[in-house]
Amino acid sequence: MAQVRLATRADAAALLAVYAPYVRDTAITFEVAVPTVEAFGDRVASVADAYPYLVVEDGGAVVGYAYAHRFGERDAYGWNAELSVYFAPSHRGRGWGSVLFWALIDLLSQQGVRNAYSLVTMPNEPSRRLHAKLGFELVGIQRQAGWKLGAWHDVAWLRRAIGPFEGEPAPLVPFGDLDAEAVREVLEAAAAMSAGTR
Repeated sequence: MAQVRLATRADAAALLAVYAPYVRDTAITFEVAVPTVEAFGDRVASVADAYPYLVVEDGGAVVGYAYAHRFGERDAYGWNAELSVYFAPSHRGRGWGSVLFWALIDLLSQQGVRNAYSLVTMPNEPSRRLHAKLGFELVGIQRQAGWKLGAWHDVAWLRRAIGPFEGEPAPLVPFGDLDAEAVREVLEAAAAMSAGTR
């Protein structure tokens, strides 16, 4: 059975093994050089302090992950988050991306995030279907946004509202300050959902 849990710095090598082929062989990420394990561990630790960073294991092996991070540097952007998800080739197309995104959205809404965004290199039909299934809407296309693997690539900006917009929002709750039991329930629900997507 799959397990969904929070990532830690100790997962860096396993997560990087999932991510590295996207860097080397695709334009799905605009990163062009595979980071070191140490640098990747620093990324995991810096994100996990403030936002959810989820790992999915199958048979004890890390096969995918998803995380959220701040979207926009200025203070007024503070109630937005960007979502990303990556899976090993053997575990793509199983519906697990939806499971992890639903878990992220649930946790982000508990933090007080109002908008979830995804930036998707085009064309990417699997990602388009995933986001449509989750209720994301296209808000714009950044044309010729990045040069990688010998070509210019467009990026679609997708958005899903996940909270109310009436009145002044309360300050965002750091992920580590969420109720531990509520987080555990979300992770257990995600694991149960992933078991049904095999």
